[in-house]
Amino acid sequence: MKAKKKKRQDDFQKVKLKVGKKKPKADNATNTNFRTKGIHLPEQLKRDTSGPTTHRQLGINDLLSQLHHYNANVKHSALMGLRELLSLNPSLLEQHLSRLLSEVAAVFTDKDGNVRVAATRVLRFIAQSVPSERVAPFFPLLSAHLSCAMTHIEAGIQEDAMKVLDVLLEHYPALLAARPAVLLTNFLELISHRQSNGGAKKPQDAKGRTWSLSVGLNRAVTSQQWRLSVLLRLGRFLQAVVEERPVEEGDMSGLTEGVFGSSGEGRITPLLLNWEELTYSKVGVKVYEHSGAKPTPHSTFRLRPEVDPGAAVVESLDSAEAVQSFAATLVPLLLEVWVEASTSDSPWNNTEGAHLLTPDAMSVMFQVLSILQLLRKLAPQQEHQDALDAWFRKEYLADFKQHFMKNFPYGTQDIPKHKKKLDLKRSKQTAAVPGLTVEPLALNITLCQVMVSLSQRQGLGRETDGDWLTLLRTFVRDTLGSGVKLSYRQLHMLLGTVWKMVLTQRSKTVTEDLLAAVYIYYKQRHLTLQTRSLLLSFYSKLYLQEQGHIHIARSKVLCRWLASLPVQLSQLGHRNPALSARLLLSIHAAASRGNKDLLNSLQTHACSLYDPQEGVVVLLPAESQQRMVQLLYFLPKMSSLSGWSVGNQEVALQDVDYISFLFSTLTGFSSDKLASLQEAGDESALPPSPLSPLSLYPTPLEQFTHHWDVVEEVCHCLETLGSKSQCFDILQNGICKYLTKLGVVPDSMAAGLLRAVSRLLDLSVLPIEPVLRFLSQCCLSLLALLITLQQEAPAETNHKREAIWGACVLALSTVPRLLRMVLQSLRVGDLSEEELPQLGQILSMLLQHTPLHNQLLANAALLQEVIQHLTRFSRAATRDQWLTDLLYCYSLTVAHGSSAHRGNLGLRDMY
Repeated sequence: MKAKKKKRQDDFQKVKLKVGKKKPKADNATNTNFRTKGIHLPEQLKRDTSGPTTHRQLGINDLLSQLHHYNANVKHSALMGLRELLSLNPSLLEQHLSRLLSEVAAVFTDKDGNVRVAATRVLRFIAQSVPSERVAPFFPLLSAHLSCAMTHIEAGIQEDAMKVLDVLLEHYPALLAARPAVLLTNFLELISHRQSNGGAKKPQDAKGRTWSLSVGLNRAVTSQQWRLSVLLRLGRFLQAVVEERPVEEGDMSGLTEGVFGSSGEGRITPLLLNWEELTYSKVGVKVYEHSGAKPTPHSTFRLRPEVDPGAAVVESLDSAEAVQSFAATLVPLLLEVWVEASTSDSPWNNTEGAHLLTPDAMSVMFQVLSILQLLRKLAPQQEHQDALDAWFRKEYLADFKQHFMKNFPYGTQDIPKHKKKLDLKRSKQTAAVPGLTVEPLALNITLCQVMVSLSQRQGLGRETDGDWLTLLRTFVRDTLGSGVKLSYRQLHMLLGTVWKMVLTQRSKTVTEDLLAAVYIYYKQRHLTLQTRSLLLSFYSKLYLQEQGHIHIARSKVLCRWLASLPVQLSQLGHRNPALSARLLLSIHAAASRGNKDLLNSLQTHACSLYDPQEGVVVLLPAESQQRMVQLLYFLPKMSSLSGWSVGNQEVALQDVDYISFLFSTLTGFSSDKLASLQEAGDESALPPSPLSPLSLYPTPLEQFTHHWDVVEEVCHCLETLGSKSQCFDILQNGICKYLTKLGVVPDSMAAGLLRAVSRLLDLSVLPIEPVLRFLSQCCLSLLALLITLQQEAPAETNHKREAIWGACVLALSTVPRLLRMVLQSLRVGDLSEEELPQLGQILSMLLQHTPLHNQLLANAALLQEVIQHLTRFSRAATRDQWLTDLLYCYSLTVAHGSSAHRGNLGLRDMY
């Protein structure tokens, strides 16, 4: 026992210390007997010279690396340093744009509010400096971080995400609009939540809605103000999506001039593609299923997978079904937002002042209506928008009438102002929701535009719209007729409402009532050019809808407006050339349709408009002058310009100058051009031959047709001068002096001269010999060309052949001795074997033309001699078909008709 006790004591035996002895060292004592030396690294102490730095000597790499620091103050300081560095050195943006965007976007969801605010400021600075083309490759990353911030669990991060969204909407709306699906779902999740089906199943409403409004209790603002803030951004985002859509001609919603088009077929503006740019991805092209048309019932091909009915938004909004699916989710939420806002403003259900709204309620309603209007514009094409309007009418017309039209029109509720201590929290809440101030007029006009889109075209078998449409019409009429000052946007929306009502109601009373109100506003003075142009465009496009709309065609207001246009043009003059040009466009459109009221007014004021000294025609720019000259074509009566004078001054245009101008126009070619055609070696001109004495220059078909119309107008102007014999004498003197020496003649000029001589011929003045010889050469050459055209391209030159043949036979039948000279110029012995059948065909055609029989009988001897020569020089062993046809026509025309006309010596001497 003693041994075991002693061993246990040895294990825990205490060391005894003695006075004067050194303390023994412990087993774990550290040996401090060593020396140290410092290590110097001079490179670390050098300043970074690889790039610019901030005042704290930090480069861009240092600042970007500090954004990953755990301390919020370090990250905030780094963001402030980035803004300083980039403002002093803009070139760093191009060099480090990818890293800058990715690192700054990563702190959108930082838990510190100051860091998020600083990141938003840096993003705004970058957006102000970098165009969208440079940001486009990195925008998917920005959009992903924005979506994370919008759907974050922290309310503060969601609120700051709205500020980031404001920056992107301001500077990169097109890039945001290219990815609408994800962001639209994020917007829904900010103000609502999807109802779960698990646990206690909540009964869904009759329309099967799966989303309901959510209430946030931990926000710095109230739920109503937060929803208003979200709806404001949603409206701006939808506006960006709509603006990136292709504009159709029939779209009335865009704020551009000339937007009032037909409500029928809509045509999307075509896209011109450059395949080289497409190859290198400089432009993007979207491919749609079935090219935007409805698929056939047998088609099973799909470009997109089937969509979950409970989903908020499909992958894109490029189809009417996708827009309708999104609207079915959003519209009930919008109605809930408005119901809560209106209930909170009038908790006691005061029916007397129900139409008076507080500023907050008015802002909520305005945003709800604006979003409803933008939802309609999301439709890809016009027919899709009509179908979407019909769906809105079917699903939500009753709700809209109950919640919107019940107290229409709305006004502002007067709230007494009391002097109270400034509530900082309340002021911060108000500042968090930008754009709160909404005027009652803007709200009521927006409501008109939303509700009128739900009206349907009146007709058989359709129910008529009730009193709610009468309320809208009364408001529009009173607003336009009261003289209240409207902005351009408000006026545009009201005119769009009038347009829709006129085309859908189809009532003469409604049309006259609304157009009279618009005309009252139109007659106001001191309207801006933009506003006046918009009103002109509205009336002009509405007038173009008169075909098929009897109530528009019979509108007295529209006729009164058309009759006032020449007066307005005369009074306006050159004081506003742009507005005068708009007036001319409207006048030209109505004149081309032959509107009697406008043409009579134009005829009445023609002297003042076309006065050579003080008229509008000499004061406007060249383009407008050209359009005014074109209007002369539509005047019912037109006097000679030489008859106009101003006081005792000399006339601005003499008769000789006027006739010289008409003669030059009749030829269709300048003297320099005619001189160049006479030069040898011109391969385009047909060479002369015994059958074609002149070398004809072939005029293109389009130019020939245009010149033929000009010839008719020149002949009309010459016929109205007075003395027909003097005009013909002047014309043949001009031909003799300037044209008879030409060897190469354009075919359009030759046909035009024959036409003019036939119309202006007076038997009291016979053509002189040189002119008659030149006309016979033109006629024979044109007849030879006619045979050639008939053989080569009969279908393409049909109009040209008819014009040439008509000019030739009219000249041969009316101009004395012209047919005789043509027959005398035929030298059958000089013709080649190919030209003999052509001459036979020409004579057969002339013999078959009944109006020429008298002239042919008068020259029967010459004709018989020509046919005998043709028979003699035809070397075929057997008689050709063309010769047989010629002899048959000759026997019918001359042999049987000579006895009836024998002894008519006067006719024989004349022709």
